[in-house]
Amino acid sequence: MQFGIFSVGDVTTDPTTGRTPSEHERIKAMVAIARKAEEVGLDVFATGEHHNRPFVPSSPTTMLGYVAAQTDRLILSTSTTLITTNDPVKIAEDFAMLQHLAEGRVDLMMGRGNTGPVYPWFGKDIRQGIPLAIENYALLHRLWREEVVDWEGRFRTPLQGFTSTPRPLDDVPPFVWHGSIRSPEIAEQAAYYGDGFFANNIFWPKEHFRKLVDLYRRRYAHYGHGTPEQAIVGLGGQVFMRKNSQDAVREFRPYFDNAPVYGHGPSLEEFTEQTPLTVGSPQEVIEKTLTFRETFGDYQRQLFLMDHAGLPLKTVLEQLDLLGEEVVPVLREEFAKGRPADVPEGPTHTALVAARDENETKAEVAK
Repeated sequence: MQFGIFSVGDVTTDPTTGRTPSEHERIKAMVAIARKAEEVGLDVFATGEHHNRPFVPSSPTTMLGYVAAQTDRLILSTSTTLITTNDPVKIAEDFAMLQHLAEGRVDLMMGRGNTGPVYPWFGKDIRQGIPLAIENYALLHRLWREEVVDWEGRFRTPLQGFTSTPRPLDDVPPFVWHGSIRSPEIAEQAAYYGDGFFANNIFWPKEHFRKLVDLYRRRYAHYGHGTPEQAIVGLGGQVFMRKNSQDAVREFRPYFDNAPVYGHGPSLEEFTEQTPLTVGSPQEVIEKTLTFRETFGDYQRQLFLMDHAGLPLKTVLEQLDLLGEEVVPVLREEFAKGRPADVPEGPTHTALVAARDENETKAEVAK
């Protein structure tokens, strides 16, 4: 089981002080948060990709490459790579390069993006979001696995005898997650390729996301990748902690009430009841996170959103101390209990290389 954090990289005014960090401050804060994640024993740091204000992470591989040079163990991921508006050739090259620089500590999460104006900035039409996601990923999948690619599709110029460079580290592409909050077509796509499916269930009730995860698991088995229980699932979540729940609620309420992503809507109490958001003590975070397995089955990766809504860096680092010291060790132990032996662990480059070698050995023996 892998635990980590993901950042949307928003630049938001702190409602308690009226101060808005500069873009430079926010970018450097994200790096500091990634370093802290490794320091407290987390497994993953993931960044979103945005090309519109108030967000700053427009170049995830640049940020992750910089973080890679300052960390030793952390898996570096995206919480969105826009498969719709990025050229698959550039994605193939950028993430293979990052793979080499980070010694394999890289994966990525494909997403369509739901910000309408961004699509025409890159010459695309949001009404073609699903077809773009399907076609572009089909090309990306081939670019990482075939030395020479001939390609012709609807949305980009043809390729003739093209080789993406550099090739993936050890000839094993980065592990890919497909993230979605509402599209069964994306769950189907993840299942077809045997990739991971990430249900970023931070805004809506769990019943909505359970349907997507169940669909993905069934189709994963349908395509012959394993049993439904062996499908690779990741979940999102949001937490804010203090030693006692009253302090947590009192401190977080102004951030929640004014947050661009969910402020001015349901109350904090309504939102925590209906979604995975947990505002309270470390024990309350533990108890609620453990219920995710009851809903979604055994899964491989849990990412928490912690650095948003204008929370100052000092507060986020304090949250990470609580997460790493008091929450994650208990979650690791509890999630390990009763976990079937045939349910895979979270994906790593080392494990993917070993699986490739094992399959090649079996194929040789079968000849």
